[in-house]
Amino acid sequence: MAGGKSDTPASLSDREMQIIELVAAGLTNQEIAQQLEISKRTVDNHISNILTKTATDNRVALVRWALQWGKVCLNDVNCCPLPLPPKPNDEGLS
Repeated sequence: MAGGKSDTPASLSDREMQIIELVAAGLTNQEIAQQLEISKRTVDNHISNILTKTATDNRVALVRWALQWGKVCLNDVNCCPLPLPPKPNDEGLS
C-alpha cells in the first residue's frame, strides 16, 4: 500500500493495542518486552501481526495509522478536547 496508509480500521486485541501505545511512546521492541514482561520475540511477532492487520509497512506508518483512527493519543495530538468550564458571568443567564 503506497505510503503505508490503511483506509479502514483493523480489529486488534487488547495486547496489540498495548503494544501500539508503547510503539507510539517511542519504546523499542526490547523495552516493550521488558515493560510487558514478555519475550522480545513475542513482541516482534505481535508487531508483525499488527503491521499486517493495519496494512502498514513500518513503525512510523503504524503510529500514523493509530493517530488517524484514534487508537492513540500523543501529547494532546489527536485527543478529544475537554469541555471548557462555564465562565462565572455565564452562570444563571438564560
